Amino acid sequence: MTQQGAALQSYNNELVKCIEDLCLKREELSKQIRQEEEEKGRLQGEIRTLTERLARVNENLARKMASRNEFDKTIAETEAAYMKILESSQTLLSVLRKEAGNLSRATGATESKPPAAKDN
Repeated sequence: MTQQGAALQSYNNELVKCIEDLCLKREELSKQIRQEEEEKGRLQGEIRTLTERLARVNENLARKMASRNEFDKTIAETEAAYMKILESSQTLLSVLRKEAGNLSRATGATESKPPAAKDN
């Protein structure tokens, strides 16, 4: 029986050692899990912060794009009005030149005629 007792003791020692190894491995795995949970929390915090920043950037971008569209509209309307002013100025200048020419001819024709003689 001592031989059986010795074998049983050997098995018991090996069993205890295996259980201790499993406990150490479990403890190491628990440590890794805690570290990854901490990293997960940190990353979620960063994501939340970045999401908030992205929302603010999108809002600012939308406002600026709307302002730029208003600038584009104002510039287009102003350029169109300016072109009308230029066309009107050109037309006015043409009319003025024509009238000045007519006045010059009329004035020139009057000056070239000799004055009429007065009858006493």
